[in-house]
Amino acid sequence: MTTSTAEEMLTAIIEALNLPTPVLERIGLKGDDRLPSCFPVSDLAVASVGAACAAIAELSNELGGEGDVEVDYRLASLWFGWSIRPIGWDMPSAWDAIAGDYRATDGWIKLHTNAPHHRAAALSVLKCEATQEAVAKEVSRWEAQGLETDIVAAGGCAAQLRTIEAWKAHPQGSAVAAEPLIIWDMKAQPVHSAWRPTIGRPLAGLKVLDLTRVLAGPVATRFLAGYGADVLRIDPPTWDEPGVIPEVTLGKRCARLDLKQSNDRAIFLKLLKEADILIHGYRGDALDRLGFGSEARQIIRPGLIDVSLNAYGHSGPWKARRGFDSLVQFSSGIAAAGKDWKESDVPVSLPVQALDHATGYLIAAAAVRGLIARRDGEGSIRAQLSLVRTAKLLADHKGQSNDGQFDPARDADYADAIEQTAWGAAQRLHPPARIEGLPMVWDKPATALGSSSASWKQ
Repeated sequence: MTTSTAEEMLTAIIEALNLPTPVLERIGLKGDDRLPSCFPVSDLAVASVGAACAAIAELSNELGGEGDVEVDYRLASLWFGWSIRPIGWDMPSAWDAIAGDYRATDGWIKLHTNAPHHRAAALSVLKCEATQEAVAKEVSRWEAQGLETDIVAAGGCAAQLRTIEAWKAHPQGSAVAAEPLIIWDMKAQPVHSAWRPTIGRPLAGLKVLDLTRVLAGPVATRFLAGYGADVLRIDPPTWDEPGVIPEVTLGKRCARLDLKQSNDRAIFLKLLKEADILIHGYRGDALDRLGFGSEARQIIRPGLIDVSLNAYGHSGPWKARRGFDSLVQFSSGIAAAGKDWKESDVPVSLPVQALDHATGYLIAAAAVRGLIARRDGEGSIRAQLSLVRTAKLLADHKGQSNDGQFDPARDADYADAIEQTAWGAAQRLHPPARIEGLPMVWDKPATALGSSSASWKQ
């Protein structure tokens, strides 16, 4: 019997999660709508969503029931884009005016300037006006690698276009190739927890502290909120990402703290003491410098399930490098492979930010796997994931390309319920998957950053 690409990916993910292989028998796939790409993006979508749902089903075994999972190809693919449809208002632009792909003297480079300080860093190196025309003219005078190096050194975000072969030969590509999909650190000592899953809402009563930003981490915590978790997102006082907030704050409360200030640090310490799960996307040793390193976190909250993510992996010279999905696609060879596939003169990235979304569901699955381990007395759990390791999973299963049509979201793809977000009424896509007896629903509409107090009391 031939194994599909999605089934191969599912097997790899379930093995990485250390879940029992019979879990695979519970997962069914529906439909065959696939996003056009030279990579199996829709297969990655159903595999990552299916694995996260399978982890929920496995956690809920003690409640009885079959826990069969059905993942919809079309809906999973659509959720890898935008799940929200505003009614009478428009989503803000997700991209800064000078972010994008530019031709250098010897190839291409992508500049990621959505955050004001990343934009300022790039312009400090280029020394030009903040217009696409001025940036393009200045970039055309640079070699791509030299410009990448200087912008990163200035605190910005940029990525030279590399081929898959060049990435494999690169010191960071080589380091990441040796990393597992999920890096686990399981402590030996068992930790007691009174929390147990609830019938119908398996994660109800679970406290999830969310220290993540665009886009993988927020996708993970949105998924956990869909099964009842109490997700509290913490952002710095001035941080904003208006182009994605209505998409990713569904089901959550959002507060602000300045962890460099003693009063706010005390509030964060109190939150951490009560948290069941911490999901964070800070670079390298950022939490260590604030006095909240991995060992300190376990002392503060014994049994904390601690899941972290970064862009470029957890070993190698780039392990602390700033990065985003679009940059990793440039670095790892994905955008170059798309260029060749399309026989294009310009880089061709994936049709969606698939690395972000897939890693988000893997993060959620790892967090749920941590709950299973804690329940079974396996001790505290730390898991580490990265966008670039997810990119390797995708590239390793390249298979047959799909250049067919994929229809945009249509009325039937959306649920009838109206979500009263902080920006106005909206509809959401139907959930991408279904677990028998365990609906994926959100108790809170999308909300603005800083709209709640930094407290577990709702």
